[in-house]
Amino acid sequence: RDFNERCAQCSEVNWGLTDGGRFYCRSCHNVTERTREVVNTDFITNSRVQKISKGLRKQEKNDGGCEWYICEGFQLVLKKQAEALEALGVCPQMKDEILCNFWRCYLQKSKQAYCKRPDGETVKALSVCESSTDVDSDPERPSLLHLLSLSESEGDLQTDCSFASSVSKVSESTSVYSGSVDGSLYLMKNQKEKLTMTMPMTLSFCYMALLWLREPITLSELLRFVVEGHIPYLNVFQHFPEKMKLCGLDLRIFCVESWPIYEEVFNKMHELAAFLDLPRFPDITDSCFLHPDMLCMKYLMEANLPDELHNWTCRVVKKTGIGEVDFLTLMPGNKSTRKVKYDVLAAAVIVVVLKLLFLLDDHYEWLLSEFAEERNKSNTEGGPYFEFKKWYEVVKQSLDVKQKKLDEERAKYLWRCEKPLFYSVKNKSKVLKRRQMVVNLQNQFGKLSGSVRRAEKPNPSSFQLSWSEENTDGSCFHGHSLKGVLQEKCGLLTAMNPDYWLCTVKLCNEKLCGHLAHYREVEFPQSYHFVLGLFSFLLRIQPSYIHDEVCMIEHKLFNKKLYKKLKYNTVLRK
Repeated sequence: RDFNERCAQCSEVNWGLTDGGRFYCRSCHNVTERTREVVNTDFITNSRVQKISKGLRKQEKNDGGCEWYICEGFQLVLKKQAEALEALGVCPQMKDEILCNFWRCYLQKSKQAYCKRPDGETVKALSVCESSTDVDSDPERPSLLHLLSLSESEGDLQTDCSFASSVSKVSESTSVYSGSVDGSLYLMKNQKEKLTMTMPMTLSFCYMALLWLREPITLSELLRFVVEGHIPYLNVFQHFPEKMKLCGLDLRIFCVESWPIYEEVFNKMHELAAFLDLPRFPDITDSCFLHPDMLCMKYLMEANLPDELHNWTCRVVKKTGIGEVDFLTLMPGNKSTRKVKYDVLAAAVIVVVLKLLFLLDDHYEWLLSEFAEERNKSNTEGGPYFEFKKWYEVVKQSLDVKQKKLDEERAKYLWRCEKPLFYSVKNKSKVLKRRQMVVNLQNQFGKLSGSVRRAEKPNPSSFQLSWSEENTDGSCFHGHSLKGVLQEKCGLLTAMNPDYWLCTVKLCNEKLCGHLAHYREVEFPQSYHFVLGLFSFLLRIQPSYIHDEVCMIEHKLFNKKLYKKLKYNTVLRK
């Protein structure tokens, strides 16, 4: 009652106290540094302290482990991922403020914490008693709902309630088939509820925080960093504390044996944003990295295409309206707005521009290449004319090498965790000894076969394909001119090509079919398929998703002509 300051985040005066004595806002769940002052310091002399209550601390099991919950495991995973992103240059605000608040809000919405009482099924499963009993604390045991914050000491609590913060006693009889307290219950809930926490959803949380801060990391880059091992995801449970024993059902939750899928992480992020009732995200303006104009510049450089194409991509973005703030900014829960895949959208814009200038019908682009080749033989001034055929040969050779290397790395990847898993102190020495024997045998066979040891993983880079203009072999096309495919008309440069072929005349219902258009390689020219395959490799997604965005942009670009054609066909049918 005496604390009347307004909350720094929501400006409300509605304070509560955590178990650690800190003030937190009941409206937005912001935890302050202020603590409640102790008014009465009197104590009784000649008395003996019986016990000290620490709320969330639990007794150790006989095998050296301690009781832990699945949400604690996911919180550790989020903490490790946030620290890895911070090491990559992401703003430190992401971990301690944005991601932490998203996680708190999720725990409250899912009734796992920050509520008057945990979920009813969970309480029942944990054999909750009405009588209060304090338990001894474990100084090495991280407290629940605290691992994301670096600004508070390890002993303080940030939550009003959680699984273990209720005054009731948790039964010592946990499931035989899992090391966690609620492993079996969590899997049962996962089958019923759509937004029960999973490993792919940890990446959805990270991407949601990156998008809120408008960080220069796209979803495709985030997933690529995961595959390359720069962000903990595969076998991340090996970073768990020793006392958090994993066995049985826990491994089904935290052990991942597949690469993260773009569409799954993307859709879960949007479901999470709606579930958390988040407000409109910060605006994506033309100065943001995620704007199509910015991303097109990046992908043009990586695809080794002429710099002059950027003027055309900007014209397409402006003409179709896909660069508008309202189109790009995420509004959670608004079903009328389309979910924007920023990286895929930028790649699709480049594909549309290439179709406008070169047609990509397996015929016209080769004629233009022959014309540019003849002009380059006699051209002595200015930059060389862009030759599509030569670009195709250079990029295809480099792409085949990169694709082969990627396939080999994925085939050789060891899904088994490097850190041995043991579930009891008795078997620890045996497991470690057996693991050491396996490592020694692998080293010996490696020396006999002459295999080279794997080099240290390179530093993460935003570019997978790099092209230098200093090369004398002409493999870099950034400075090449588009004069061979452009003509001046009414003071403006226009394409010499007057034709254009549409990928599809009528779009499908994306909610019913899952795609705006169906893509089959045999039904489209090889040049078009090669360009889709190039950006499919750069973004690590299926070509069909880029094809969807291409169809969407085409319908926005030629909307009036398509409307007249469809209306004319309807009249003929009548």
